[in-house]
Amino acid sequence: MTTALIMLALLFAGQGVPAPVRVTRAALMSLEKHFDGQFVRANLPDSFDLLGNTRGVYVAGFGAVFSTELNLVVTPNLSPFHPVYTKPELARIHERKLQRLPVLKQKMREMLVNSAVALENMPPQEQIVLAVSLFHYSWEDSSGIPAQIVMQGQRQQLLSESTRESAIHTQEF
Repeated sequence: MTTALIMLALLFAGQGVPAPVRVTRAALMSLEKHFDGQFVRANLPDSFDLLGNTRGVYVAGFGAVFSTELNLVVTPNLSPFHPVYTKPELARIHERKLQRLPVLKQKMREMLVNSAVALENMPPQEQIVLAVSLFHYSWEDSSGIPAQIVMQGQRQQLLSESTRESAIHTQEF
């Protein structure tokens, strides 16, 4: 019995102590709220329609991932007095969304850089990812507008002005 206990002790002694969590939930929550505020206030009075709060998770060894869903524009409400959109209204909604797309992409780039600064306890080689799902109604023309935009970059490169632009990788789905 004593030999078995000694063997177990030796086995677990080599395991080492797990590394402490480097990014706290409080740090992620602060960024979540900041992102929501940035989306809501972007390009007033025609702001984005935030459909859900931003959520962030930290994965040790990989980095921080944030995601949210929004509509590029607030669309006019239908009512008994205005039960359907006219073709000119649909075209105007689509055009507004196309105009808002570059604003969203620029805002996302700024958020990645701000995250790299704010997440000071995150290792420099880890990634920061921001994913925005774009809401589309079934009746609208979504041509030229992705369903999702994902931007990511390595924290260390996002912090450096010389590597920042080339560090941000964008995918549209």
